[in-house]
Amino acid sequence: MTQVHITGVGMTRFGKHPDSDATDLGAAALLEAIADAGIDARLIESAYVGHVFQGMVMGQRILAQVGLAGLPLVNVENACSSGATAIREASLAIRAGENDVVVAVGTEHLTSQFAGALTPDPSDPEAAIGATMPGIYAMRATRYMADHGMTREQLALIPVKNKANAAQNPLAHFRKAITVEDVLESRAVADPLRLHDCSPVTDGAAAVIMMSDRAAAKYANGRGVKLAASSLRSGSVDVEPTSMTYEPLTWATALDAYEKAGIGPEDVDFAEVHDCFSIAEVLRVEGLGLFEQGSYPRAVERGEANIDGRLPVNPSGGLIGKGHPLGGTGVAQVVELVRQLRGEAGDRQIEGANIGLAHCRGGKAVGIEGAACTVQIVTR
Repeated sequence: MTQVHITGVGMTRFGKHPDSDATDLGAAALLEAIADAGIDARLIESAYVGHVFQGMVMGQRILAQVGLAGLPLVNVENACSSGATAIREASLAIRAGENDVVVAVGTEHLTSQFAGALTPDPSDPEAAIGATMPGIYAMRATRYMADHGMTREQLALIPVKNKANAAQNPLAHFRKAITVEDVLESRAVADPLRLHDCSPVTDGAAAVIMMSDRAAAKYANGRGVKLAASSLRSGSVDVEPTSMTYEPLTWATALDAYEKAGIGPEDVDFAEVHDCFSIAEVLRVEGLGLFEQGSYPRAVERGEANIDGRLPVNPSGGLIGKGHPLGGTGVAQVVELVRQLRGEAGDRQIEGANIGLAHCRGGKAVGIEGAACTVQIVTR
Protein backbone atom coordinates (compact mmCIF):
# COMPACT_ATOMS: atom_id res chain seq x y z
CA MET A 1 0.00 0.00 0.00
CA THR A 2 1.31 3.43 -0.93
CA GLN A 3 2.40 5.95 1.66
CA VAL A 4 0.73 9.37 1.79
CA HIS A 5 2.91 12.44 1.36
CA ILE A 6 1.92 16.03 2.11
CA THR A 7 3.61 18.13 -0.55
CA GLY A 8 1.84 21.48 -0.38
CA VAL A 9 0.17 23.56 2.33
CA GLY A 10 -1.72 26.83 2.40
CA MET A 11 -3.52 28.88 5.01
CA THR A 12 -5.23 32.24 5.33
CA ARG A 13 -4.78 34.58 8.24
CA PHE A 14 -7.18 33.49 10.99
CA GLY A 15 -9.35 36.26 12.43
CA LYS A 16 -12.33 38.36 11.39
CA HIS A 17 -12.86 38.65 7.63
CA PRO A 18 -15.91 40.90 7.06
CA ASP A 19 -15.09 41.37 3.38
CA SER A 20 -14.68 37.67 2.53
CA ASP A 21 -16.80 34.55 2.88
CA ALA A 22 -15.94 30.89 3.41
CA THR A 23 -15.64 30.35 -0.34
CA ASP A 24 -13.10 33.17 -0.72
CA LEU A 25 -11.07 31.93 2.23
CA GLY A 26 -11.09 28.32 1.05
CA ALA A 27 -10.08 29.34 -2.47
CA ALA A 28 -7.19 31.45 -1.16
CA ALA A 29 -5.86 28.60 0.98
CA LEU A 30 -6.19 26.12 -1.88
CA LEU A 31 -4.35 28.35 -4.34
CA GLU A 32 -1.53 28.83 -1.83
CA ALA A 33 -1.27 25.07 -1.29
CA ILE A 34 -1.07 24.46 -5.04
CA ALA A 35 1.65 27.09 -5.37
CA ASP A 36 3.51 25.66 -2.39
CA ALA A 37 3.42 22.20 -3.98
CA GLY A 38 4.73 23.69 -7.22
CA ILE A 39 2.33 21.70 -9.37
CA ASP A 40 -0.10 22.31 -12.19
CA ALA A 41 -3.54 22.43 -10.55
CA ARG A 42 -4.81 20.04 -13.22
CA LEU A 43 -2.89 17.23 -11.52
CA ILE A 44 -5.42 17.24 -8.67
CA GLU A 45 -7.77 14.29 -9.10
CA SER A 46 -10.25 14.73 -6.24
CA ALA A 47 -11.04 16.97 -3.29
CA TYR A 48 -12.46 16.77 0.23
CA VAL A 49 -13.72 19.93 1.92
CA GLY A 50 -14.51 20.21 5.62
CA HIS A 51 -16.84 22.82 7.10
CA VAL A 52 -19.66 22.96 9.65
CA PHE A 53 -22.04 25.90 9.17
CA GLN A 54 -21.42 27.00 5.58
CA GLY A 55 -24.42 25.40 3.85
CA MET A 56 -24.68 23.03 0.92
CA VAL A 57 -21.99 22.43 -1.71
CA MET A 58 -19.34 24.67 -0.16
CA GLY A 59 -16.59 22.58 -1.73
CA GLN A 60 -18.07 22.95 -5.19
CA ARG A 61 -18.08 26.72 -4.75
CA ILE A 62 -14.41 26.73 -3.77
CA LEU A 63 -13.31 24.54 -6.67
CA ALA A 64 -15.33 26.57 -9.16
CA GLN A 65 -13.65 29.75 -7.92
CA VAL A 66 -10.17 28.34 -8.57
CA GLY A 67 -11.02 26.76 -11.93
CA LEU A 68 -11.26 23.13 -10.78
CA ALA A 69 -14.97 22.52 -11.16
CA GLY A 70 -15.88 19.00 -12.25
CA LEU A 71 -13.59 17.03 -9.94
CA PRO A 72 -14.96 14.29 -7.70
CA LEU A 73 -15.62 16.15 -4.46
CA VAL A 74 -16.92 15.28 -1.00
CA ASN A 75 -18.13 17.85 1.52
CA VAL A 76 -17.36 16.73 5.08
CA GLU A 77 -19.18 17.79 8.28
CA ASN A 78 -17.89 16.27 11.50
CA ALA A 79 -18.10 19.10 14.05
CA CYS A 80 -14.71 20.60 14.97
CA SER A 81 -13.04 17.57 13.35
CA SER A 82 -14.50 18.34 9.91
CA GLY A 83 -11.26 19.53 8.30
CA ALA A 84 -9.23 16.78 9.96
CA THR A 85 -11.74 14.21 8.72
CA ALA A 86 -11.39 15.63 5.21
CA ILE A 87 -7.65 14.89 5.45
CA ARG A 88 -8.37 11.35 6.57
CA GLU A 89 -10.77 10.70 3.70
CA ALA A 90 -8.33 12.17 1.19
CA SER A 91 -5.54 9.96 2.56
CA LEU A 92 -7.74 6.88 2.23
CA ALA A 93 -8.37 7.67 -1.45
CA ILE A 94 -4.61 7.63 -1.98
CA ARG A 95 -3.95 4.51 0.12
CA ALA A 96 -6.70 2.67 -1.77
CA GLY A 97 -5.05 3.48 -5.09
CA GLU A 98 -8.05 5.52 -6.27
CA ASN A 99 -6.06 8.75 -6.68
CA ASP A 100 -2.46 9.94 -6.75
CA VAL A 101 -2.98 13.66 -6.05
CA VAL A 102 -5.75 14.83 -3.71
CA VAL A 103 -6.52 18.06 -1.88
CA ALA A 104 -8.16 18.51 1.53
CA VAL A 105 -9.54 21.92 2.48
CA GLY A 106 -11.06 23.17 5.73
CA THR A 107 -12.95 26.47 5.81
CA GLU A 108 -15.32 28.41 8.04
CA HIS A 109 -16.68 31.95 8.23
CA LEU A 110 -17.80 31.73 11.83
CA THR A 111 -18.29 35.43 12.53
CA SER A 112 -21.21 35.48 10.10
CA GLN A 113 -22.85 32.59 11.97
CA PHE A 114 -22.23 33.26 15.68
CA ALA A 115 -21.70 36.25 17.94
CA GLY A 116 -21.24 34.35 21.22
CA ALA A 117 -20.68 30.94 22.73
CA LEU A 118 -21.63 27.79 20.84
CA THR A 119 -24.22 25.61 22.52
CA PRO A 120 -24.84 21.85 22.47
CA ASP A 121 -27.56 20.45 20.25
CA PRO A 122 -31.06 21.13 21.65
CA SER A 123 -31.53 17.37 22.13
CA ASP A 124 -28.62 17.15 24.60
CA PRO A 125 -29.30 17.22 28.36
CA GLU A 126 -26.76 20.04 28.73
CA ALA A 127 -28.71 22.21 26.32
CA ALA A 128 -31.95 21.44 28.14
CA ILE A 129 -30.55 23.05 31.30
CA GLY A 130 -29.06 26.00 29.42
CA ALA A 131 -25.41 24.95 29.47
CA THR A 132 -23.09 26.37 26.83
CA MET A 133 -19.79 24.80 25.83
CA PRO A 134 -17.84 27.19 28.12
CA GLY A 135 -20.09 26.12 30.98
CA ILE A 136 -19.41 22.44 30.31
CA TYR A 137 -15.65 22.94 30.22
CA ALA A 138 -15.81 25.12 33.34
CA MET A 139 -17.28 22.16 35.19
CA ARG A 140 -14.48 19.96 33.88
CA ALA A 141 -11.89 22.48 35.08
CA THR A 142 -13.46 22.58 38.54
CA ARG A 143 -13.44 18.79 38.75
CA TYR A 144 -9.81 18.62 37.60
CA MET A 145 -8.79 21.14 40.25
CA ALA A 146 -10.50 19.05 42.91
CA ASP A 147 -8.99 15.76 41.69
CA HIS A 148 -5.44 16.85 40.87
CA GLY A 149 -4.78 20.04 42.82
CA MET A 150 -4.34 22.30 39.79
CA THR A 151 -4.32 25.96 40.77
CA ARG A 152 -6.06 28.73 38.89
CA GLU A 153 -2.68 30.29 38.18
CA GLN A 154 -1.39 27.05 36.63
CA LEU A 155 -4.43 26.90 34.33
CA ALA A 156 -3.82 30.53 33.31
CA LEU A 157 -0.31 29.60 32.15
CA ILE A 158 -1.80 27.69 29.19
CA PRO A 159 -3.31 30.74 27.44
CA VAL A 160 -0.18 32.69 28.39
CA LYS A 161 1.95 30.07 26.60
CA ASN A 162 -0.31 29.77 23.59
CA LYS A 163 -0.75 33.50 23.03
CA ALA A 164 3.01 33.98 23.33
CA ASN A 165 3.36 31.45 20.50
CA ALA A 166 0.57 33.13 18.52
CA ALA A 167 2.40 36.45 18.83
CA GLN A 168 5.14 34.84 16.68
CA ASN A 169 2.65 33.51 14.11
CA PRO A 170 1.74 36.00 11.36
CA LEU A 171 -1.42 34.01 10.55
CA ALA A 172 -2.82 33.93 14.10
CA HIS A 173 -6.01 35.65 15.25
CA PHE A 174 -4.23 37.17 18.26
CA ARG A 175 -0.72 38.63 17.98
CA LYS A 176 -0.21 39.96 21.51
CA ALA A 177 1.44 38.14 24.40
CA ILE A 178 -0.40 38.19 27.73
CA THR A 179 0.38 37.58 31.41
CA VAL A 180 -1.19 35.44 34.10
CA GLU A 181 -2.66 38.63 35.54
CA ASP A 182 -4.25 39.43 32.16
CA VAL A 183 -5.94 36.03 32.20
CA LEU A 184 -7.19 36.29 35.78
CA GLU A 185 -8.44 39.85 35.30
CA SER A 186 -10.21 39.22 31.98
CA ARG A 187 -13.99 39.01 31.80
CA ALA A 188 -15.58 36.02 33.52
CA VAL A 189 -17.24 33.62 31.07
CA ALA A 190 -18.06 30.54 33.18
CA ASP A 191 -16.28 30.24 36.51
CA PRO A 192 -13.39 29.44 36.69
CA LEU A 193 -12.90 30.13 32.97
CA ARG A 194 -12.35 33.69 31.84
CA LEU A 195 -12.17 35.32 28.42
CA HIS A 196 -8.51 34.45 27.77
CA ASP A 197 -9.24 30.79 28.60
CA CYS A 198 -11.57 30.53 25.59
CA SER A 199 -10.89 30.22 21.87
CA PRO A 200 -12.43 33.05 19.81
CA VAL A 201 -15.08 33.13 17.10
CA THR A 202 -12.83 33.05 14.03
CA ASP A 203 -12.91 33.00 10.23
CA GLY A 204 -10.24 31.17 8.25
CA ALA A 205 -9.24 28.32 5.94
CA ALA A 206 -6.37 25.94 5.29
CA ALA A 207 -5.52 23.37 2.62
CA VAL A 208 -3.08 20.51 2.04
CA ILE A 209 -2.02 18.72 -1.13
CA MET A 210 -1.40 14.98 -0.67
CA MET A 211 0.28 12.53 -3.02
CA SER A 212 1.01 8.85 -3.39
CA ASP A 213 4.54 7.46 -3.50
CA ARG A 214 4.42 7.51 -7.29
CA ALA A 215 3.29 11.13 -7.55
CA ALA A 216 5.57 12.36 -4.76
CA ALA A 217 8.61 10.82 -6.43
CA LYS A 218 7.79 12.87 -9.49
CA TYR A 219 6.53 16.16 -8.07
CA ALA A 220 7.49 16.62 -4.38
CA ASN A 221 11.01 18.01 -5.05
CA GLY A 222 12.19 16.74 -1.67
CA ARG A 223 9.79 18.98 0.27
CA GLY A 224 7.19 16.36 1.13
CA VAL A 225 6.58 14.96 4.59
CA LYS A 226 4.81 11.71 5.39
CA LEU A 227 1.30 11.44 6.81
CA ALA A 228 2.15 8.38 8.87
CA ALA A 229 -1.32 8.03 10.41
CA SER A 230 -4.73 9.64 10.17
CA SER A 231 -7.16 8.14 12.66
CA LEU A 232 -10.81 8.87 13.38
CA ARG A 233 -13.12 7.56 16.08
CA SER A 234 -16.52 8.40 17.53
CA GLY A 235 -17.39 8.25 21.21
CA SER A 236 -18.74 5.06 22.77
CA VAL A 237 -22.13 4.81 24.42
CA ASP A 238 -22.19 6.06 28.01
CA VAL A 239 -23.53 3.21 30.14
CA GLU A 240 -22.50 4.83 33.43
CA PRO A 241 -21.32 8.27 34.57
CA THR A 242 -18.05 9.09 32.80
CA SER A 243 -14.97 10.90 34.06
CA MET A 244 -14.86 14.65 33.49
CA THR A 245 -11.06 14.66 33.71
CA TYR A 246 -10.06 11.83 31.37
CA GLU A 247 -11.00 11.27 27.72
CA PRO A 248 -11.18 7.61 26.64
CA LEU A 249 -12.10 8.77 23.13
CA THR A 250 -8.90 10.77 22.80
CA TRP A 251 -6.80 7.84 24.03
CA ALA A 252 -8.54 5.30 21.76
CA THR A 253 -7.99 7.52 18.72
CA ALA A 254 -4.37 8.17 19.68
CA LEU A 255 -3.68 4.48 20.25
CA ASP A 256 -4.98 3.68 16.77
CA ALA A 257 -2.76 6.39 15.28
CA TYR A 258 0.32 5.26 17.23
CA GLU A 259 -0.16 1.70 16.02
CA LYS A 260 -0.56 2.80 12.40
CA ALA A 261 2.53 5.01 12.57
CA GLY A 262 4.58 2.41 14.44
CA ILE A 263 5.44 4.78 17.28
CA GLY A 264 4.45 5.48 20.88
CA PRO A 265 3.62 8.72 22.66
CA GLU A 266 7.21 8.88 23.88
CA ASP A 267 8.36 9.35 20.26
CA VAL A 268 6.29 12.50 19.60
CA ASP A 269 8.44 15.65 19.38
CA PHE A 270 5.65 18.25 19.43
CA ALA A 271 1.86 18.46 19.23
CA GLU A 272 -0.98 20.65 18.01
CA VAL A 273 -3.87 19.92 20.39
CA HIS A 274 -7.53 20.96 20.38
CA ASP A 275 -7.45 23.62 23.11
CA CYS A 276 -10.93 25.09 22.60
CA PHE A 277 -10.57 26.06 26.27
CA SER A 278 -7.50 26.09 28.50
CA ILE A 279 -8.66 23.03 30.43
CA ALA A 280 -9.19 21.19 27.13
CA GLU A 281 -5.45 21.31 26.44
CA VAL A 282 -4.82 19.66 29.80
CA LEU A 283 -7.35 16.90 29.18
CA ARG A 284 -6.23 16.20 25.61
CA VAL A 285 -2.47 16.23 26.20
CA GLU A 286 -2.92 13.77 29.05
CA GLY A 287 -5.49 11.78 27.06
CA LEU A 288 -2.94 11.40 24.25
CA GLY A 289 -0.46 9.86 26.70
CA LEU A 290 2.03 12.69 26.18
CA PHE A 291 2.01 13.53 29.90
CA GLU A 292 0.79 11.46 32.83
CA GLN A 293 -2.69 12.22 34.09
CA GLY A 294 -2.62 15.00 36.66
CA SER A 295 0.90 16.14 35.71
CA TYR A 296 0.45 18.55 32.81
CA PRO A 297 -0.33 21.82 34.66
CA ARG A 298 2.88 21.49 36.69
CA ALA A 299 4.80 20.57 33.53
CA VAL A 300 3.54 23.76 31.87
CA GLU A 301 4.65 25.69 34.95
CA ARG A 302 8.15 24.22 34.50
CA GLY A 303 8.24 25.27 30.83
CA GLU A 304 8.15 21.72 29.45
CA ALA A 305 5.44 22.57 26.87
CA ASN A 306 7.13 25.74 25.61
CA ILE A 307 8.63 25.88 22.13
CA ASP A 308 12.07 25.28 23.66
CA GLY A 309 10.73 22.76 26.17
CA ARG A 310 10.78 18.97 26.36
CA LEU A 311 7.57 18.56 24.32
CA PRO A 312 6.21 21.76 22.77
CA VAL A 313 2.40 21.95 22.67
CA ASN A 314 0.54 24.27 20.30
CA PRO A 315 3.52 26.12 18.83
CA SER A 316 1.11 27.77 16.36
CA GLY A 317 -0.74 29.41 19.25
CA GLY A 318 -3.40 26.72 19.35
CA LEU A 319 -7.09 27.47 19.12
CA ILE A 320 -6.82 29.98 21.98
CA GLY A 321 -4.17 32.04 20.21
CA LYS A 322 -4.39 31.16 16.52
CA GLY A 323 -8.21 30.95 16.45
CA HIS A 324 -10.81 28.26 15.89
CA PRO A 325 -12.72 28.44 12.59
CA LEU A 326 -14.27 24.99 13.22
CA GLY A 327 -13.93 23.35 9.78
CA GLY A 328 -10.56 25.01 9.18
CA THR A 329 -8.94 24.04 12.46
CA GLY A 330 -7.95 20.42 11.79
CA VAL A 331 -6.31 21.28 8.47
CA ALA A 332 -4.50 24.27 9.96
CA GLN A 333 -3.03 22.02 12.66
CA VAL A 334 -1.51 19.81 9.96
CA VAL A 335 -0.22 22.88 8.11
CA GLU A 336 1.68 23.78 11.29
CA LEU A 337 3.11 20.26 11.57
CA VAL A 338 4.35 20.38 8.00
CA ARG A 339 5.93 23.80 8.33
CA GLN A 340 7.67 22.80 11.55
CA LEU A 341 9.07 19.61 10.00
CA ARG A 342 10.26 21.54 6.95
CA GLY A 343 11.96 24.14 9.17
CA GLU A 344 9.68 26.92 7.89
CA ALA A 345 8.10 28.08 11.16
CA GLY A 346 10.22 31.20 11.65
CA ASP A 347 10.48 32.56 15.18
CA ARG A 348 8.47 29.65 16.62
CA GLN A 349 10.60 26.95 14.98
CA ILE A 350 11.15 23.81 17.06
CA GLU A 351 14.70 22.56 16.69
CA GLY A 352 15.30 18.95 15.69
CA ALA A 353 11.64 17.91 15.42
CA ASN A 354 10.98 14.75 13.39
CA ILE A 355 7.51 13.63 14.51
CA GLY A 356 4.49 15.88 15.00
CA LEU A 357 0.99 15.01 16.21
CA ALA A 358 -2.28 16.87 15.63
CA HIS A 359 -5.37 16.17 17.75
CA CYS A 360 -8.84 17.51 16.96
CA ARG A 361 -12.03 16.69 18.80
CA GLY A 362 -15.50 18.15 18.56
CA GLY A 363 -19.21 17.84 18.95
CA LYS A 364 -21.58 16.19 21.36
CA ALA A 365 -24.45 13.79 20.90
CA VAL A 366 -26.92 12.30 23.32
CA GLY A 367 -25.60 9.25 25.15
CA ILE A 368 -22.02 9.16 23.84
CA GLU A 369 -18.76 10.54 25.20
CA GLY A 370 -17.97 12.72 22.20
CA ALA A 371 -18.92 13.03 18.55
CA ALA A 372 -15.67 12.89 16.58
CA CYS A 373 -11.96 12.73 17.37
CA THR A 374 -9.02 12.68 14.97
CA VAL A 375 -5.31 12.18 15.48
CA GLN A 376 -2.84 12.80 12.66
CA ILE A 377 0.83 11.90 12.85
CA VAL A 378 3.24 13.54 10.42
CA THR A 379 6.91 12.58 10.11
CA ARG A 380 9.96 13.68 8.14
